[in-house]
Amino acid sequence: MPKININGVNLHYEEQGDGPETIVFAHGLLFSGRMFDNQVAALKSRYRCISFDFRGQGQSDVAPSGYDMDTLTDDCLALMQALDCTPCHFLGLSMGGFIGMRLAIRHPELIKSLMLLETSADAEPKETISQYRLLNFVARWFGLGVVINRVMPIMFGKKFLEDESRKTQKQAWKKSIIANDRIGITRAVKGVIYREGVYEHLDKITIPTLIIVGDQDVATEPEKAERIHARIPQSKLVIISGAGHTSTVEEPDAVNTALIDFLEN
Repeated sequence: MPKININGVNLHYEEQGDGPETIVFAHGLLFSGRMFDNQVAALKSRYRCISFDFRGQGQSDVAPSGYDMDTLTDDCLALMQALDCTPCHFLGLSMGGFIGMRLAIRHPELIKSLMLLETSADAEPKETISQYRLLNFVARWFGLGVVINRVMPIMFGKKFLEDESRKTQKQAWKKSIIANDRIGITRAVKGVIYREGVYEHLDKITIPTLIIVGDQDVATEPEKAERIHARIPQSKLVIISGAGHTSTVEEPDAVNTALIDFLEN
């Protein structure tokens, strides 16, 4: 799989499709570009699709620093420029959405449209920081396998977790999350939980924007999506029934329908 050196760190990326326009996919915390496999499969016949892994996650290198949202935004900007895909459509889920909003605010000329899934424009709530710090501490010293059963209900909705027919799929995602480098992932978690909010700057986003959230998302509740929708002029909000924080995996058909409708209408 290809890697590219971005700001001194080798980042893993994948490129599929050769359409006239590009979609860049930015994943959520604990995941990788693999969380968009269903979306890339649905869109690659019409778009050039580029997914990548943030530093310290997936197959990208673990860097000693640079996990704050500003540095990750710089990484993403440099990646897009190196791959010559601007202006592009940008799809970010959760942490990827934090980056997408920053790019659209700071570099609107490089983003054709913005798709924000299960994300928030605010800083991490104080009531969840202590919970995530404890999970992060345990993961750092004992590995993600020790906390995975606490993590899954945060990352996935009740419908997905209780569906016995998807047992194999759930096990595969557990293994994928546990496989993250424990040093890289705990640094990434700190970058997320101590991030600054960008809510007050959202009205600077004037490009077409789609906001998607699962109605079972407990990590970034639908109210956070509604708050973004109210602040970005002429944005569109879609609520996915039965999905939690990882709607691209849990309800891929519904997500794909919303994305295609947005991109092509």
